[in-house]
Amino acid sequence: MATEVQEAAPGNLQKFTRRFNRLSPQQVLVIGFAALIIVGGLLLSLPVASRRGDRLPFTDALFTSTSAVCVTGLAVVDTYDQFSLFGQLVIICLIQIGGLGIMTISTLVFLILGKRVTLRGRILIQEAMNQLTLEGMVRLIKKVIVVTVVVESIGAILLAFRWSKEMSLPKTVYYGIFHAVSAFCNAGFDLFGGFKSLTMSRGDIVINLIITSLIIIGGLGFAVVAEFLENSFGAKHSLHTRLVLSTTVLLIVLGTVIVFLLEGRNPDTLLSLGAGEKVLASYFQSVTARTAGFSTIPSGDLRPATLFFLATLMFIGASPGSTGGGIKTTTFIALLLAVLSVIRGRDDVEVFERRIPKGVVGRALAVSMISLTMVVLITIVLSAMQKFEFLEVLFETTSAFGTVGLSTGITPRLALPGKILIMLTMFSGRLGPLTVATAIAQKQHIVQVRYPEEKVMVG
Repeated sequence: MATEVQEAAPGNLQKFTRRFNRLSPQQVLVIGFAALIIVGGLLLSLPVASRRGDRLPFTDALFTSTSAVCVTGLAVVDTYDQFSLFGQLVIICLIQIGGLGIMTISTLVFLILGKRVTLRGRILIQEAMNQLTLEGMVRLIKKVIVVTVVVESIGAILLAFRWSKEMSLPKTVYYGIFHAVSAFCNAGFDLFGGFKSLTMSRGDIVINLIITSLIIIGGLGFAVVAEFLENSFGAKHSLHTRLVLSTTVLLIVLGTVIVFLLEGRNPDTLLSLGAGEKVLASYFQSVTARTAGFSTIPSGDLRPATLFFLATLMFIGASPGSTGGGIKTTTFIALLLAVLSVIRGRDDVEVFERRIPKGVVGRALAVSMISLTMVVLITIVLSAMQKFEFLEVLFETTSAFGTVGLSTGITPRLALPGKILIMLTMFSGRLGPLTVATAIAQKQHIVQVRYPEEKVMVG
């Protein structure tokens, strides 16, 4: 009997291996993230994870786990008020794994154990990191780990030094590490209680600059950061890096100016502040809207025009291969350049003396349309289910999709169906709507047929 059990175990393992190998890279990523979220939800629902020693309802624990793994920051319970040290450590671990990606952590384990990363593993890394080729995947992972450790360590030290006069040494170190990881991973979780985020540090230029710097570096994409560090400042970077950097600067500057103009006379936000503090708060809001989730101005106090503009920034999001969400900066700029090409009567999409392939533009259009459709549909459903202001629901849905975490305050008041919809939105936003759609769609092995071309009237 024992021999039969021993023989059955290897057979089951072989079956599992065969089934796993038949999964597409997109399916592996979806299953991996889903499994991590469920494990996180189970851990956060334990009594030891609660500050009061009671058991958090599994739905709320699962929501928190989803928000942490998807580095969003939307919360139905306050992180500091609800969770014990154990619960907070679970959350920060989920944020770190979710921000770096499951394949990055898996590859790190393989490297520590001295194992060789297989071709399939490299393909999974390519999909997870949104890279164009298989070349140098393991080297990229090593760079990702080094950049993450260095940047988060510097951020943690600077934050701890800044808070050293206000807190005890252990608390200062812990807060520095927690918020550095949360900021670099664009998660937006904080430990200040009462859903206050960083509103108490609105005029603190040191805290503002440290947090926004971590957010920006985390949102650029690991490949861009690695290339930028490797090449000298005078070297010619790839088209992707130049587009990411230029679009990021453009959106930050534009966002700062527009928030300043829209909120400058709002008595609930910027009106009572000095000129310098107004600029600082506008800059912070512009940066954080690009998938970070921290805030120095309560989002519920912003004017409708500002909320809609920030929702646009949240929809665009960060850059490919980063810790942020959204349709991504390169998707946005590719579509914008395509529109300009049509207006100019040109067939090619050109920028920086380079031509963007039509396939890239087509993919950008697909990502944008799927994302827009998803946000619109979920906004309509949530608006029909619960009596909230339409703009508040749109803002919350876009925040979930862009894995931002900014909230007008309606997330804790969502009913169970609403929480499930927001969780699904965060999940799709983190992995990418195209990745999720590809993972769900069944493979169809059909012969490629190219039909005759015929023009249609548009516009």
